[in-house]
Amino acid sequence: EMQLVESGGGLVQTGGSLRLSCAASEEISWPYAIGWFRQAPGKEREGVSTISIHGNTWYADSVKGRFTISSAAYTTYLQMNSLKPEDTAVYYCAAARYGLGSSSPDHYDYWGQGTQVTVSS
Repeated sequence: EMQLVESGGGLVQTGGSLRLSCAASEEISWPYAIGWFRQAPGKEREGVSTISIHGNTWYADSVKGRFTISSAAYTTYLQMNSLKPEDTAVYYCAAARYGLGSSSPDHYDYWGQGTQVTVSS
């Protein structure tokens, strides 16, 4: 079974930057899409950014121009710049076998444990 491990969360001031990492099991041989999602207290989990098996990317309107998704080997990154207090949430990465980069959490099969991002005002 595929394992995903997120890292890189933390506390940052408004306007600051963080880079999240999502490390996938190296023994996985089939192609997969990676999605970054976040969930704030009392809110539903929402898509933040995805990268498909073809390398196509998608961003939520709320993060366009500030966040960048990229991947190298078995690790996917989410570079987050110009952070705002409303970006505060637990961030999860997820993988979808042969995925096309859907923004819906329902289309993802494997999930990491999440990493907390807190942006202070």
